[in-house]
Amino acid sequence: MTTTHIWPFILLVLVGCDRPSDPPVLPVTSAPLATATPQPVETAQPLPVEPAAALRQEAADLKSQGKLVAARDLLQPVADGTNAPDSVLSLLSEINTQILLTPAAAPEKVDHTIVPGDSLGKLAKQFGTTVEHIKRANNLTRDMIRAGDRLRIYRGQFALTVSKTANTLTLTDHGRFLKRYRVGTGQFSKTPVGAFRLTTRIENPDWYRADGDVVRFGHPDNILGTHWLGIDVPGFGIHGTWATNSIGTQSSAGCVRLLNSDVAELYLLLPIGTTVTIQD
Repeated sequence: MTTTHIWPFILLVLVGCDRPSDPPVLPVTSAPLATATPQPVETAQPLPVEPAAALRQEAADLKSQGKLVAARDLLQPVADGTNAPDSVLSLLSEINTQILLTPAAAPEKVDHTIVPGDSLGKLAKQFGTTVEHIKRANNLTRDMIRAGDRLRIYRGQFALTVSKTANTLTLTDHGRFLKRYRVGTGQFSKTPVGAFRLTTRIENPDWYRADGDVVRFGHPDNILGTHWLGIDVPGFGIHGTWATNSIGTQSSAGCVRLLNSDVAELYLLLPIGTTVTIQD
């Protein structure tokens, strides 16, 4: 038989063959279906809280309870470190303002009993502060004090650092962060750089223009705001402004300018001789 005849035969056999017979049906003896063991449901875990944020919340809680020193001490290491978050610095500034400007107790404060011969001016000089600060922190409305009265006086060593690039002014006490303010600085980098000292403190200052004219306080053309803190560079200092849009910019003639409310606060705190460091 030739190959040509074999292939049709094979195909016929394959196509026509019966399938294998079915196997005999056996009785079902399988075990009951196993039930799936329930797996514990994974609950969503809270996202980790940034350490600084958690610390800030704890300090805010302490502040609301009136525990100002505890709140301050919690945030101080963060503030004194590098790249401290603005949220921490902002809260610490609020806490320190309350400590500085109220009778709140603090390790930096001295409880002084007035004796005959005392005056606010004498006490300010003795403790390295200002008459205005003593009055504000003790809720005094007059300069008169009486023997036997008790005053709580903050004894600090304030210093200022101005950053021309960031347009910020940082207030410190013995090198520790106290508060940060936004400022305006000199256009074309006219604000001098270096270490200086406060030499004058003037409330309601007149403005002496370069041409010799005097613009009295309260005149619309007076650009000095409500307070002047002069440094030991003639014609330069720290002052207030009514041009609030200039804060945060380099737009002054060379002085450092703040909001009037901010410069009033610095005027209240800083005695003559306070160190002022101005950096690029």
